[in-house]
Amino acid sequence: MSKQLHYNVLRQIFERFRESEPEPKGELEHTNAYTLLVAVALSAQATDKGVNRATRALFAKVSTPQEMVDLGEETLIEHIKTIGLYRNKAKNVMKLSRILVEEFGGEVPNSRAALESLPGVGRKTANVVLNMWWGMPTQAVDTHIFRVANRTGIAPGKDVVAVERAIEDNIPADFQHHAHHWLILHGRYVCKARKPNCGVCVIEEFCQKDGVE
Repeated sequence: MSKQLHYNVLRQIFERFRESEPEPKGELEHTNAYTLLVAVALSAQATDKGVNRATRALFAKVSTPQEMVDLGEETLIEHIKTIGLYRNKAKNVMKLSRILVEEFGGEVPNSRAALESLPGVGRKTANVVLNMWWGMPTQAVDTHIFRVANRTGIAPGKDVVAVERAIEDNIPADFQHHAHHWLILHGRYVCKARKPNCGVCVIEEFCQKDGVE
């Protein structure tokens, strides 16, 4: 595992990220906090592009928990059946929608604990929603971020929670809001698992290249 990079190096790395992409955005299409929550829940073990293809028609009909309840599970399945694990995801989306209607007044809560109490919503999903909708400096560590954080030395850790804490503890505060988007986009398009494109990497000179031949 790579060693944790020094604060001054981390600042230079994230200054590079900010110069190349000042306002990084998540790639899941949504219209409000509820459709974002549903999209993120559907994205587990699926690509953002695949989720977007499935949810465009769905979100044209549904934008609130009550509308999802009214739509019904079978119709939801028809919309999302191209997504992996669609039956289980449909059950969870219907359950969380009912809970939002019955216990949260139809609103998506903005606390991690409340979000994680919903079916199919784990820590990563909660962190994405808190970051993207409410602008909280939460870190949603997926496989891309876990790989980049360890390979480069930006935030090494043996599991996703350790990497999340390393990002929160070590990356300068003024970069925390966008940190997870910079890292996920870097992992998705540049620092790929099998063939990282080091030739176009804006932080190559700082990278420890752990795990790269």
